[in-house]
Amino acid sequence: MKTLLVAEYRDGKLLGSANELINFAAKLGGDAVMFLVGNETDLPNFDGKLYLADITQAGEFNPGGHKQLLLEVIEKEQPQLVVLPHSSYGWDLAPRLAVALQAAQISEVVEIKEGQLVVPACNAKLRRTVKATTATTVATLQSGAFTPSNDPSGNPEVIKLESGSSGDIQFHGYEAAGAAAVDLSKAEVIVSAGRGIGKPENLPIIENLAKALKGEYGASRPVVDAEWAEPSRQVGTTGQTVAPKLYVACGISGAIQHLAGMKKSEFVIAINTDKDAPIGEVADVLAVADLKQLLPILTEKLNS
Repeated sequence: MKTLLVAEYRDGKLLGSANELINFAAKLGGDAVMFLVGNETDLPNFDGKLYLADITQAGEFNPGGHKQLLLEVIEKEQPQLVVLPHSSYGWDLAPRLAVALQAAQISEVVEIKEGQLVVPACNAKLRRTVKATTATTVATLQSGAFTPSNDPSGNPEVIKLESGSSGDIQFHGYEAAGAAAVDLSKAEVIVSAGRGIGKPENLPIIENLAKALKGEYGASRPVVDAEWAEPSRQVGTTGQTVAPKLYVACGISGAIQHLAGMKKSEFVIAINTDKDAPIGEVADVLAVADLKQLLPILTEKLNS
């Protein structure tokens, strides 16, 4: 199988998601080529062909123009799989490519199983293996799902592309998000609540432990979606990315989206009634217990 990897360049620099694309291709096997609209002085560590369009000509965010460039590369390389990051860039560009190619699109891939793509289902509580029936498949990769243990190495064979289409979108720049009510990125200790807390009335248990540890409390997306906690407390790919000295995950199963937001934590403690919960794979300590019983005792000991 030949795979075309579409790297992302944002705000004047190559994003780390390029390494995840390369790691994905290595796990999948077969041949891989890469496409990038960027700068020749900032290239991915990729040992293969890299089709490069100058960002000053093609534009940093220009999905219509980038689509035309990609179609040229696809016609030449004939890949069976076109892979993009699951980001605002990929969300916009992937469906345009899929429609132009009359190809199936598989979004938010989190795993490869026996050569097939695996995606989350039922709010990430389940996973399903998906196989397209079209000759070409367009896919997006969930951030953090294919993070390599070590950065890849290699020098790409650069093939320059001429940008001939300006597209129908004019990019003016980026607008910074409004300041969050709580900046979890600066907290050294974070105690996070997951769906396992059961009901919003149990959230004070999490808050009290965070206070006893002189830290802040966070939450997973399901807790925020249920309006049990404010959005500024959300940890994950659609919330805040954190790197505290201590991260305590309470009743959090460990969906890829959440793990991507806290994977840089120095020490992780997970409290869950399910000993096989995915969070246990990244935790330094896993306590198999009912958090409603354990946390109040732990908080009392810390306060005394």
